[in-house]
Amino acid sequence: MVDWASDSDNDKFEWDTDGEAETSSAPALRNIDAPGPSTRLPQDANGKANGSGALVAEFMGMGFPKEMILKAIKEIGDTDTEQLLELLLTYQAIGGDASVGNCSASACAPQTLEVDEEEDDTNWDEYDTAGNCDRTPHSDGSGDEDFFQEMSEKDEKMKSLVNMGFPEDEAKMAIDRCGLDAPVAVLVDSIYASQEAGNGYSANLSDYEDTEFSSFGGRKKTRFVDGSKKRKRYGSGPSGNQVPFDGSHEEPMPLPNPMVGFSLPNERLRSVHRNLPDQALGPPFFYYENVALAPKGVWTTISRFLYDIQPEFVDSKYFCAAARKRGYIHNLPIENRSPVLPMPPKTISEAFPNTKRWWPSWDPRRQFNCLQTCMASAKLTERIRCALGRFSDVPTPQVQKYVLDECRKWNLVWVGKNKVAPLEPDEMEFLLGYPRNHTRGVSRTERYRALGNSFQVDTVAYHLSVLRDLFPNGMNVLSLFSGIGGAEVALHRLGIHMKTVISVEKSEVNRTILKSWWDQTQTGTLIEIADVRHLTTERIETFIRRFGGFDLVIGGSPCNNLAGSNRHHRDGLEGEHSALFYDYIRILEHVKATMSAV
Repeated sequence: MVDWASDSDNDKFEWDTDGEAETSSAPALRNIDAPGPSTRLPQDANGKANGSGALVAEFMGMGFPKEMILKAIKEIGDTDTEQLLELLLTYQAIGGDASVGNCSASACAPQTLEVDEEEDDTNWDEYDTAGNCDRTPHSDGSGDEDFFQEMSEKDEKMKSLVNMGFPEDEAKMAIDRCGLDAPVAVLVDSIYASQEAGNGYSANLSDYEDTEFSSFGGRKKTRFVDGSKKRKRYGSGPSGNQVPFDGSHEEPMPLPNPMVGFSLPNERLRSVHRNLPDQALGPPFFYYENVALAPKGVWTTISRFLYDIQPEFVDSKYFCAAARKRGYIHNLPIENRSPVLPMPPKTISEAFPNTKRWWPSWDPRRQFNCLQTCMASAKLTERIRCALGRFSDVPTPQVQKYVLDECRKWNLVWVGKNKVAPLEPDEMEFLLGYPRNHTRGVSRTERYRALGNSFQVDTVAYHLSVLRDLFPNGMNVLSLFSGIGGAEVALHRLGIHMKTVISVEKSEVNRTILKSWWDQTQTGTLIEIADVRHLTTERIETFIRRFGGFDLVIGGSPCNNLAGSNRHHRDGLEGEHSALFYDYIRILEHVKATMSAV
């Protein structure tokens, strides 16, 4: 069982803060616990109710169409009949019978209410960004087998999250927000986001006790205090003693809350005892990044291979208007950091002021959730417009909840009356700290994919800012798994001249983006390598002799097996992609050994 650990609050946060549901003319839910021929649920040989099949029969007896019932169960599961009834009433409020309702166009029909998150390798149409994300349920009953298979998958994910220590209702809400295809790591991220959503983007660090780190082999001692509430570590329940996925029995790496790292811009440096071992000291400096919410044991393993340095966990919501939880292990100084100026806006309204005119009072969002690699479809935004268009004033609480859940899931913004839209690639570039049109020239699908997997530049630049005074004449950089050049853009924005960059990046699209930016902005030498296996020992030694060594080795192994784009295979550091972390270690060790011998 994959497990996570966290010091975050266990305080329950409800996405929807609306009042009671509006009275509906739909038949009331009968007490299914009461005996009687009309309420008795079918049972199996062991005397247990037959789950979804029984509920379908029950709600059909109340007059709801079968297609609508299957749709509702597929969306939220079959464990809470009251929530099922509320969702069925929501379908009615939005547009009547799920099998026949429409709003002047079939796209508004409630039978396509759900939007399943698309596989990243699906080819989207250039002009309909996520059109294939929508999936219409079968209306002839032929899809029942697939439906119940998906229900089984949902039950398994629910069980996994509950075994990690998350409350069942929060696990269910996360699956509803992110979709059934979302990996467990994304679901965990969503639960954390929901818990923190009410806290705003800024935190008064005086409300939290200092975090201390023991010497390089020590454990982080974290006691964040928020009022009188104590932190609960997920995984500390009955399932907390399970063997980690990688076979190790190590303690989970605690995650701080708030996830603010060692310091934030314009905030005092928190008390951090950070003694690096001799073998971790430069040259070269190194900087390694990966997703914070990795499976249990991953960060402990990463730390052990990187000289037992404790990670610096940071959520980029403290640097921009979008959340992005990442962990960084580095040997950089942590004093005298400075942000890139001008500092980016930290709220949606500041980042996109034109949205204020249309932003409804019942949408409380101030920041975006983590930016994804795919976008919501035009069908979804049209359905939302139709749903809201049925009301002359404020929509019902059920409709508000539906709209807000989709807006949070897909980071939708208000662009007109009752009209929402996904972020454009250039808007994502702005939020992530890249220059406008940085990814322009490739397909929209590739732009979304590349940006969704990239560094948040302002966060990384804040950490790298200590290098500005150390290398006034420029530096040589070895950039591993460069992506679209987040590290290079960060150094450029800091005013640090890059004399030479050796970039290792598998994606041809990403290499094209980096090369285009480099040719427009830099005067140094860029050498691109397509496969990390081509960066052999001999080639590393050749580069060191040619350029005099490297001042910085920076990168992060692809996180496909930890979170994000890969929907099916979550094997941690043993996965096909994330195992490239060991290439980072191999290359860093050889660079250090070769440079020390020169």
